[in-house]
Amino acid sequence: MTDVLTPKLASPKAVLSGVTADHTEGMSYLQTLPRRLVTLYLPLSLILFVLLFPFYWMALTAIKPDEQLLDLDRFNPFWTWTPTLKHIDKLLFGTPYPLWLMNTMLVAITATILSIVASVLAAYAIVRLRYKGAQWVGGAIFLAYLIPPSILFIPLSTVVFQYGLFDTPFALILTYPTILIPFSTWLLMGYFKTIPFELEECALIDGASRYQILTKIVLPLAIPGLISAFIFCFTLCWNEYIYALTFISSTEHKTVPVAIVNEFVDGDIYRWGSLMAGALVGSLPLVVLYAFFVEHYVSAMTGAVKE
Repeated sequence: MTDVLTPKLASPKAVLSGVTADHTEGMSYLQTLPRRLVTLYLPLSLILFVLLFPFYWMALTAIKPDEQLLDLDRFNPFWTWTPTLKHIDKLLFGTPYPLWLMNTMLVAITATILSIVASVLAAYAIVRLRYKGAQWVGGAIFLAYLIPPSILFIPLSTVVFQYGLFDTPFALILTYPTILIPFSTWLLMGYFKTIPFELEECALIDGASRYQILTKIVLPLAIPGLISAFIFCFTLCWNEYIYALTFISSTEHKTVPVAIVNEFVDGDIYRWGSLMAGALVGSLPLVVLYAFFVEHYVSAMTGAVKE
């Protein structure tokens, strides 16, 4: 009687074999080589080609001799047998490019830090402090991100000029947060929502202040979100062109995106070797940044989208 009433439990080995069978059946379409070629390798190859070809062309142009850049009929446009470092050497030691690089780094880091601090305070206040209209405030902040910089730079130029900031790095440091804070706030709002509110309630019961909760509980748990917001802000500052072109006029204060276009183009003559060398060297810091923090960036973006 006991044997009849007692349910028979499956052994761990049987359960494991069932799970393996389910996974094998679900991924069976990748078992044959033709299917893998069509559904996996071919799409990945096309995506890699589209993404990496501009960098290949940029690097190739930076090491080509001048005669190969101008005469595409006699020389192969997609390869060179006589590479040269003349363009890179002239860029680094014959122009103020290192100074432009330092200007870009200073503006990008300072504006990013200011934007992150403001975004953290705004996002935490909207998500955690309960007051009427909090969600509307969050939506309004995000809508501000949709305003194109091509509309804002005209009134902002008047403000910058009246405050005596024209042609100084502070003109960019103080105007870049106008396009950085809205998106960073929206991103951090989504990530703060994934942090359990019970942790903060326990801290409030123990007598912790809001500032202590933010600095000792929320921010350590939101490190991936902060890294993601930092990467976004830094990348946008590094590549920004309209504000840098409008607010900076002297050569020694220019940033890399504006300087390489203005200084290496003489009328209708384009110095393609120096242009591509400047773009290649200027993109290396971003490549290093993404290489080290890409996992945190993806995880934070995923957490924000879920909310």
